[in-house]
Amino acid sequence: MAVNPQGASDAIAGGRTAVGIELGSTRIKATLVGADGAVLAGGSHSWENQFVGQMWTYSVDAVWTGLQECVASLLADTERRYGVRPTTFGALGISAMMHGYLALDGDGELLVPFRTWRNTTTERAATELTELFGYNIPLRWSVAHLYQAVLDDEPHVPGLRSLTTLAGYVHHRLTGRQVLGVGDASGMFPVDPATRDYDRRMLAQFDELVAERCPGMRLEELLPEVLVAGQAAGRLTEEGAALLDPSGTLRAGIPLCPPEGDAGTGMVATNAVAPRTGNVSVGTSIFAMVVLEHPLERVHPELDVVTTPAGDLVAMVHCNNGASELGAWAGVFGQFAAALGHPAEPDAVFATLLREALDGDADGGGLLAYNYLSGEPITGLAQGRPLVVRTPGSRLTLANFVRTQVYGAFGTLSLGMRVLEAEGVEVETLFAHGGMFRTAGVAQRLLAAAVRAPVAVARTASEGGPWGMAVLAAYLGAAADQDLDTYLRTRIFRDAATDVVEPDPADLEGFAAFLDRYLAGLAVERAAAETIEP
Repeated sequence: MAVNPQGASDAIAGGRTAVGIELGSTRIKATLVGADGAVLAGGSHSWENQFVGQMWTYSVDAVWTGLQECVASLLADTERRYGVRPTTFGALGISAMMHGYLALDGDGELLVPFRTWRNTTTERAATELTELFGYNIPLRWSVAHLYQAVLDDEPHVPGLRSLTTLAGYVHHRLTGRQVLGVGDASGMFPVDPATRDYDRRMLAQFDELVAERCPGMRLEELLPEVLVAGQAAGRLTEEGAALLDPSGTLRAGIPLCPPEGDAGTGMVATNAVAPRTGNVSVGTSIFAMVVLEHPLERVHPELDVVTTPAGDLVAMVHCNNGASELGAWAGVFGQFAAALGHPAEPDAVFATLLREALDGDADGGGLLAYNYLSGEPITGLAQGRPLVVRTPGSRLTLANFVRTQVYGAFGTLSLGMRVLEAEGVEVETLFAHGGMFRTAGVAQRLLAAAVRAPVAVARTASEGGPWGMAVLAAYLGAAADQDLDTYLRTRIFRDAATDVVEPDPADLEGFAAFLDRYLAGLAVERAAAETIEP
């Protein structure tokens, strides 16, 4: 979307803008948009999780330091572009990686370090809850983490007074309200699509299950209040403003929309909130979301059932491991280029490698790659080890190596999508977003082969989650007149340019051969995880 600099300056000065901030796995990003969703400015801060005490985590200090640096970056970028330093916004929204375990005491302090979605230590709890509810409870869901803590008699459990996600935690500190968008909430505990609230039957079953071990525990009292897109979710307090911007530039009083998870913002960023639409988000993890026309017939361990930010049912194929391993290899090749005396920017190295993949053999030349930096529930692995495997007869070339790395990133996603196909779920086009799609036509083409469906990439695809969150924040002002799907179609994506790639027959055949090899080689991956220390 074209931006009128003078109009943008006036909108910024008058607070007629919206901001989305997303705490992703490797970067905290902020996007400032105008009333039509056009990107005006952005900010970011890089961070990484730590593996502490056998758990993947981020410290609370890292959360607030990262948010402050991200907001400072956004304010500076806005002033540099338009000569105006914002003191307020029309609306603000917080999103973050979903699931995990943020257990708080009565004062809102963490009882144990934040346990992220990457932790796969909840197998017993997830299995028992799935059997009890007749509803798939993945390892990373908050209720699985809670029940595993109960089973393990963890000493913090008696002091537990509230449970939330990372987005919910930040939102609560900014506004004082313990609320959560329905999409993010549906990754904590199952949501009833009829009420767009937690499933009451399952709440009662959980309370009964833990009654002997935890007398008096009522899960509903621990979980955040559920809100749908467009509902008011509080305003930025004086304390919240100081947390975001210690310089004092930002004023209190900014309205906030319900905090959401990165899956929900991905759906919004790709205009995929109506039935038979879907999207694929590629980052540290990879997940596909397909909006359902009706509930699934059976329980599938490969599929989560969550909701859109408006509360409609979604089948989610979630893969713990995404593009991080490919990014690590890009870093190695960048170091090699620098050693040769030809240093290049990381984005340029990444783009060059991706383009090279198109010259590889359709099946990757017989190579095999696993991107498992952590466990992968879809393939039944509690831990992972990144691997590159080849036979003496394979063709080791740069093009085949990179194509295999991309194929490996999409391997578990492909397995999950085949389960959806068997359920008879139809999707007309999958919309892809994430930084991998900045290099036109490469990841998009190979993804189409992996999911066996057309893949569309909008020109806003690289904006991703923080832009989707900014759009949800802007929707606060339109929710009284339009549902979310109508708002996106008629206001935000009305003139959006989109590139669609159909699956190439040769790529389809090549990826199928790779996937057969991928499944056969899981024994190697399993052995590596069991014998090599992390």
